[in-house]
Amino acid sequence: MINFIVCEDIKELSNKYKQEIDKFMMKYDIDYKCHMYTDYGKEWQSIAKKEMGFKIYLLDIVTKNGSGLDAARLIREEYDDWSSMIIIITSYPEYKYEALGKRLMLVDFISKVDNCEKKLQDAFLICMKNYDKKYKSLKYTYKNTVYNLEFRNIISIEKEQDSKRCLIKTIHGNYYIPGSLNQVLKKLDKRFFKCHRSMAVNINQIERYNQKKNTIYFKNETKSTLVARNKKKELMDRVRSLN
Repeated sequence: MINFIVCEDIKELSNKYKQEIDKFMMKYDIDYKCHMYTDYGKEWQSIAKKEMGFKIYLLDIVTKNGSGLDAARLIREEYDDWSSMIIIITSYPEYKYEALGKRLMLVDFISKVDNCEKKLQDAFLICMKNYDKKYKSLKYTYKNTVYNLEFRNIISIEKEQDSKRCLIKTIHGNYYIPGSLNQVLKKLDKRFFKCHRSMAVNINQIERYNQKKNTIYFKNETKSTLVARNKKKELMDRVRSLN
């Protein structure tokens, strides 16, 4: 789910931004929702604090109640949210250097009167690239059920013995997928590491790896010793390189 959080106190402009969002998202088979606000009051602050997946903010710099720059600072510094995308849209281009100087990791600073629609579409494309990197999903069908598992929530994939399926362990539960381990890995990305002929792990879900005990400790407090001898050093290097 992608959440577009728009703050604009002019209704005509707010409607235009909604149309641009709908136009952009028509190209993607991804659920999304628009949350529309006219100021940065309690309702806006409540949703900004809320954990609800990927967020893209469209913030007006000047509203009757609050500043978009103050709102962006709140998102980054107070709510410690450095993953959400923030786009500033304004009629006051003179604020641009102040906005950049605050180091708020803005996607773009867009003028309402200078090719706004085109620049919004370009900014959305940048946001989508970040979404694809962090929120990619494994989509498949098994026994008449369609699954859509986000990569980031997958902990490990294990080949089931004497079977033509694998067990996917996620932070939400376990699921089966047809095919060999290598076939499943072809559908995933570089964050997944095959540490054993029977198992692959999501490096980002590892809390620590004890090479002496040859034990992987995952963030959900589970562990595994399925690490092949010739994979120990590479796994150690991969875990060490995590930010």
